[in-house]
Amino acid sequence: MLPTSPVALARAGVAYPGGVQGMAGVDLTVAGGEILGVIGESGAGKSTLLSVLTGEVSATSGTVSVLGQDVGRLDRAGLRRLRRDIGVVFQGVHLLSNRTVRQNVEVPLDLRPRRERSAEAVDDVLRFVGLDQRADAYPAQLSGGQRQRVGIARALVTRPRLLLCDEPTSALDAATAGEVLDLLRDARDRFGTTVVIVTHDLDVVRDVCDRVALFDDGRLVDVLAIAPAARRERESYLDRARRELGA
Repeated sequence: MLPTSPVALARAGVAYPGGVQGMAGVDLTVAGGEILGVIGESGAGKSTLLSVLTGEVSATSGTVSVLGQDVGRLDRAGLRRLRRDIGVVFQGVHLLSNRTVRQNVEVPLDLRPRRERSAEAVDDVLRFVGLDQRADAYPAQLSGGQRQRVGIARALVTRPRLLLCDEPTSALDAATAGEVLDLLRDARDRFGTTVVIVTHDLDVVRDVCDRVALFDDGRLVDVLAIAPAARRERESYLDRARRELGA
């Protein structure tokens, strides 16, 4: 049985101005410590779901509970406190080009009281993502995969209970994407972080997710457990190219 859930939506819906339905009657529970994939075509409601979980977009119907709090009842101060327990990894990493790796990772700590800031936490998370030797490098000196690692470190430096990932591997080659997914799995295993990954890539779901939620036209149409048989041995980019493109 899955442990107590940090996220639950009960018939939650979002209607945008003009009658546009962003999300309709979604009932979804995300269990503590699981990695949940969210898939669907463009416009299916995936990004709206993430925005609802952070309180950036308010549900216009139903209820949304995140980390034991009714998001719809929180004032601005309450939302700020909730977001301290939520990390976000974006599709575009959006690093500050004039700041080093260390300084980029420190950004979430800059928003906290001084007593909650910790150089040790930054060192620890940089070691975790394998960038402790590049702490003084600037984003322009990093590969795409390294920049995404910085984004993950920045999201994890406050030890969030919930990590939301929006297409975290879409701009990466297969080998680098695999390394990023390994980091997300390790974050769950080491820190107990619950992870929600929005993706178009079924390989991401197969490789790292425990369950997957299927969205279509703003509706949750199914939630599937990932069968062990669906998981595949990780193969190199060149081996995959030979397998898929060879005669």
